[in-house]
Amino acid sequence: MKARVHIFLKPGVLDPQGQAVAHSLKHLGFDEVSDARQGKLIEIDLDTADAEEAQRRVDDMCKQLLANPVIENYDIELSA
Repeated sequence: MKARVHIFLKPGVLDPQGQAVAHSLKHLGFDEVSDARQGKLIEIDLDTADAEEAQRRVDDMCKQLLANPVIENYDIELSA
């Protein structure tokens, strides 16, 4: 099973990298860009076929290491 973890800053947390991306896109002529937020994607291969167990384990990984729950949110996608 494969897990994809999308980690992103919580609303209200300053995102200087996202602001730099938005500014650069506007500078390149993409005037429709009003804001950008930058995050990270982590792909994990798991040796289990049990989706519920995989969800629990990856959630534990996020809470213990992958994400900072004080300033970040995360979403987990599982696929076979």
